[in-house]
Amino acid sequence: MFKWFFKWLIRLAALVVVLVVILLLARNAILRVYLEHQIRAQTGMDAEIGGFSLGLAEPTITIRNFRLYNPPAFAGTPFLDIREIHAEYDPAALARHELHITLMRFNLGELDIVKNQAGQTNIFSLGLAMSPKKSGGHAGESFTRQTGLEFKGIDVLNVSIGTARYIDLNNPRNNRTQIIGVQNCVLKNVKSSADLGGLAAFIALRSGDFFSSLSDRKSSGSGILKLLAQ
Repeated sequence: MFKWFFKWLIRLAALVVVLVVILLLARNAILRVYLEHQIRAQTGMDAEIGGFSLGLAEPTITIRNFRLYNPPAFAGTPFLDIREIHAEYDPAALARHELHITLMRFNLGELDIVKNQAGQTNIFSLGLAMSPKKSGGHAGESFTRQTGLEFKGIDVLNVSIGTARYIDLNNPRNNRTQIIGVQNCVLKNVKSSADLGGLAAFIALRSGDFFSSLSDRKSSGSGILKLLAQ
């Protein structure tokens, strides 16, 4: 009886080990699919993640070729094409329920500002241009409520931005494309959105009259720069 019991116990332990190994090997694919589903559930927008990597030996997270699509009200058109998000964080701070990022690389390949046939613009309708006051509190407080972590800042933020497009689904003659071409713009000690004011000014300089001209059409182009400077 005991021999039979221990034989099955060993088999069960071996099965658990195999499952753990499989989960470790496939963790990135599992987390990628989970993240896509969570984005869909939270925003109502479809997401595609080309690559996801969660470091085990090192505290790093890397997302590559992340594409976010507009909801049906904007015909499911592309919204964001992010080539890379790479973050290195402090695990000791995480244990204290704090988020301290030592290095972040953010490479935005393309942003599509879409105006639908009802005259609505995607970033306004999706709430991305809502100020902290309208959203019911300070941005840091909102982050803590949603994640349970206190944001302690980013030591080094490296930002690249490629192209911005304006797409008018009702009148394609209004469509415009602007190459912004920001490459490896480095900001240090970013603790709040106010620390992004210099980046907003740099984007405005590189984009010429693109965003201001969209504002003249009652679109949300200027709102993007306000988001960075808030």
